[in-house]
Amino acid sequence: MKDQKHQYKMGIVGNCSFLAYIDDTANVKWMCWPRFDSQYIFGSLLHEAEGEYSIRPAVSDYQSRQFYLENTNILCTEFEGHDFKFRVYDFAPRFLNYERYHKPLMLFRRIEILFGQPKIKVVCRPARYNCDEKITKSFGSNHIQFFGFKDQVRLPTNIPLTYIMDETEFVAQRTFDLVLSWGVPLEAPLESTAESFFEKTRNYWHTWVERCGIPKIYQRAVIRSALTLKLHQYEDTGAIIAAGTTSLPEHDQSGRNWDYRYCWIRDSHYTVDALSIMGHFEEMERFSSFIEQIAAFNPDNIQPLYGIDGRTNIEEKELELDGYLNNQPVRVGNGAYTQMQNDVFGQIMLSIFHLYFDRRLLNRKRRFPKELILRLLKSIEDKMDHPDAGLWEFRNSTLQHCYTFLFHWAGACAALKLGEMYQEDEIITLAQKLKIEADKRIQKFFNMELGHHTRSPDSDEMDASLLQLINMGYLDPKSKEAKMLVEKVEKTLKIKDAFLYRYSHDDDFGKPQVAFIICGFWYVEALARIGRVDEAIKCYESLLGCANDLGLLSEDVDPKTLSQWGNFPQTYSHVGVIHCAFIIDRILGKHPYL
Repeated sequence: MKDQKHQYKMGIVGNCSFLAYIDDTANVKWMCWPRFDSQYIFGSLLHEAEGEYSIRPAVSDYQSRQFYLENTNILCTEFEGHDFKFRVYDFAPRFLNYERYHKPLMLFRRIEILFGQPKIKVVCRPARYNCDEKITKSFGSNHIQFFGFKDQVRLPTNIPLTYIMDETEFVAQRTFDLVLSWGVPLEAPLESTAESFFEKTRNYWHTWVERCGIPKIYQRAVIRSALTLKLHQYEDTGAIIAAGTTSLPEHDQSGRNWDYRYCWIRDSHYTVDALSIMGHFEEMERFSSFIEQIAAFNPDNIQPLYGIDGRTNIEEKELELDGYLNNQPVRVGNGAYTQMQNDVFGQIMLSIFHLYFDRRLLNRKRRFPKELILRLLKSIEDKMDHPDAGLWEFRNSTLQHCYTFLFHWAGACAALKLGEMYQEDEIITLAQKLKIEADKRIQKFFNMELGHHTRSPDSDEMDASLLQLINMGYLDPKSKEAKMLVEKVEKTLKIKDAFLYRYSHDDDFGKPQVAFIICGFWYVEALARIGRVDEAIKCYESLLGCANDLGLLSEDVDPKTLSQWGNFPQTYSHVGVIHCAFIIDRILGKHPYL
């Protein structure tokens, strides 16, 4: 694998209740039901024998390609042979119904014949990990029933059921529909429901995109990133997951295989911030409700991550599976929930800031959360000098991180603005004090001899997160300190183009060997802000080139081969697409001759 380009040749569909990963042979490689963090029902992404739901030609001589219907999360897989051509449309229904979003646990699949009479084979074999009870199936009147799950799993279809039960090929001469459901079965007529849900879902996504504010440049990439981010919010509670996969390795045989199907406060902050830049605030409101629920139960000990239902215990376990391309271990759960990561308090403050500061939203019937803001400020005060695991979640060491103090400072700045707006003297006084205290501590990370900030006060080691000192407005982009910081990052962490290590020192697993994509976007943003716009554009486009054919980005990339690695698609990476496009567009608007 070292010299070959590795790419995740699959797309995702979802409806803010679940996600399904479908590869370019129309096989559902990964799908967890009934929630993002549930056990998989199709898990061949991590173990070949763990389920299959495929629709493909019965012959081996064919070509396939994937694409999304423009401005939607409806995925198309197109097959073509010498005498046939057909498409498989995959979507999870989502649309307004009686003033509420209809988002059932149903995966719709439509087979549309474009020409010829292709012979097609459909295989549907759901699975459960380490299940004593064998999964069985039986005929219904117009559906197949699967037994062995906690709830009903049914497959209504107008394909003759025998062909699916026996997994035999059949000649397709017209459009066919399949609807796999969990819990509540499809009761309405299949064909008319499938057609109606398809149109309503397509219209929903078109309307959602039409309401996006977008830059004048890189619009296609920005829209796809926004659509991708939207799918990662579990709408029922408002939690936002970092990615829908687990144990996709940072690089081949790295052992850095983690479960990302949980709500990191940090990642969620970046996600809602990116969507709010585009004019979508509903996601922020729902995430704010999730945060308020968490804070109500344990306000003095905010964890770095939670289950999407708000649970605090996310015990990490290893499963006896082969793993993706034989990469082990396969983990479920994430031990980082036990860590102290003190930047979370500032991130929560920034996540709710626009809800109470943006005048477009002031007509909402929402009570100003004075108590929550004071709790967050007091948590910053109490934890100000506590060493922590940092944003990279070091498992065997803690220290003081400049990035943590940056969010203490930014959180205090946000609280100060809110305190002034709502005339809350208690908030103003404490926020002013903490802003000054955080600033003093950030200054300790400035190495006078080197002329730039460093990872820790007692070291000259660099960390790509230091670039956020520029991007978040702590450092003046025109200052000598900002330019020196970028230059030092280039000398110590840059591999080529916009590919950066997040740090270069040893961690619990050795030294990082691949580039972390969000760090590249932080670098692009910093380049643009300090005036190196042409370089920023070139680097930005190099990062966009790391997406798969559907425009989806992974967490990591091997700069030598441009291989995708890490969990996928990664919300962090798509946040970077959006942020950088807006920054570059804004700067080009000021200098149209560039």
